[in-house]
Amino acid sequence: MLRSCLFTLIVSAVCVAPAAAQLRGLDDPDPKLAKIRKLAAALDRSLESTWKEQGVIPAATADDGEYLRRVTLDLIGRTPRVAEARDFLADANPDKRAAIVAKLLQTPAHAQHSASLTRGDWFNLGMDDFRRFAAANSMEIWLRREYAANTPQDELVRKLLTAKVAVGQRGRAFERSEDEETPFLAAFYQANDGKPETIAATVSRTFLGIKLECAQCHDHPFAPYTRDQFWQFAAFFGEFTALSPISPSFVGPLYPQSDLNQIDIPNTPRTVTAQFLDGTEPEWSRDATPRQELADWLLAPRNAYFAKNMANRLWAQLIGIGIIDPIDEPGSDNLPSHPELLDLLAQGYAQLGFDRHALIRAIAMTRAYQLSSKQTDPSQADPRKIAGANLRGLTGHQVYDSFLAATGRRDTSLRNEDFFSRNASQGRLQFTVMFGSLLPKPTESRTSILQSLMLMNGKQVSEQTDPKTATTLGAVIDAPFLTDEQRLETLFLAAYTRLPTTGEQQKYLSLIDRAGTKPADRAQALADVFWVLLNSPEFAVNH
Repeated sequence: MLRSCLFTLIVSAVCVAPAAAQLRGLDDPDPKLAKIRKLAAALDRSLESTWKEQGVIPAATADDGEYLRRVTLDLIGRTPRVAEARDFLADANPDKRAAIVAKLLQTPAHAQHSASLTRGDWFNLGMDDFRRFAAANSMEIWLRREYAANTPQDELVRKLLTAKVAVGQRGRAFERSEDEETPFLAAFYQANDGKPETIAATVSRTFLGIKLECAQCHDHPFAPYTRDQFWQFAAFFGEFTALSPISPSFVGPLYPQSDLNQIDIPNTPRTVTAQFLDGTEPEWSRDATPRQELADWLLAPRNAYFAKNMANRLWAQLIGIGIIDPIDEPGSDNLPSHPELLDLLAQGYAQLGFDRHALIRAIAMTRAYQLSSKQTDPSQADPRKIAGANLRGLTGHQVYDSFLAATGRRDTSLRNEDFFSRNASQGRLQFTVMFGSLLPKPTESRTSILQSLMLMNGKQVSEQTDPKTATTLGAVIDAPFLTDEQRLETLFLAAYTRLPTTGEQQKYLSLIDRAGTKPADRAQALADVFWVLLNSPEFAVNH
């Protein structure tokens, strides 16, 4: 009796009562709102003009459930809970889509999810290299803090490039750092082995969108970058050639003497001096280190590479494919699918002060982001036409966090700060190892046999689809005030953020009716339905 009463209270809050305070429309006092709306409208006009020129018929606009599921997965890395879905679907505010985006961006979950994606983008590491993986993990902690504060993207990159990290530099003694950020910033250089060439390759790819490492050993065969240019760029990090393995423990001023902006080209007698990719050289002084000079050039308004690259990365993260795709290989053989759109996006980002939240809000307001994934015309089939939402496989984190949201299972472990501790969640580890922990699979929705078997037979899924041990399912079954139709609707909202179609409702209610009149048999029938929903491809795909 007590258990029934407790479940009744739980299901009242989770399944029926709207979470009025969570997803209510916002009055946005942001002075950038007008600029955000203006940018979104300009992006729409540009894309619609291209559709018209190419004879493309875009998909219909996604319904509220599809939009809420997509934006929640994109911004906080999980599907909506039942109460959140009910509240949003019932909200009559015509501007509720913009409101939910602004709301989600302010949550700690957004900072955490964004940091996880950035770590995957910046460091393509496997868990077989524990030292580098641990360093990248430390960087994620720092990124999470920066994203929580919505640090402008250019400021964040400047912090990273100019970090005062050095160890044993030609015998110099440095004072211990008092800056609490230094250990986390040092991790960037640790994850890149403290080698100028590796750091330079990561910086050029990540912040300029140029895969410069292809010219490390010879001139790039398909781009205008030469081997000399690669090593001239690497020379901005030439100070690290004299260092022992990077450590965050000691830091100090790095004086731009001649031996700190030069580097030897391996297997040659040649030494080159740092030079920007556009062929210009810094005006060297004792007031700025080579890395500070590089940061000034890279982040200057005249350098279009940075704004285009960073804006394109955010677009790809939200839309599922970049305007330049692959995003790290711009060139004559990989031109933007929508050049004007990319220019508008980059210019808008710069005008918004490289405010990530503002650009995300602008993209999420566009018609392109709000299109349905349901194809209604052959012209929508090509992802580069941006005429319909792309199907995207979820990361391991997204699958696991969505499983928690759908089933009500609790997991209080942190994603990464506890990752290497004995308190790390074994459940999360299982999902992230099986599904991949870092980046979604753009325009890819297939799951492997092992992934399917884990969802079908895994311990956690079995527990949460067992009437005796399940949380959300148990609450739904034990709620005496719910009809079978309402129970089914609740399970669909939990798994898919939508109500069942007429056909689905008839099929599953028939299954429950065939179970008979015994409560235990009907409960098992509901459990079987929930198991099917969690194992459907729709659950593990962002669409």
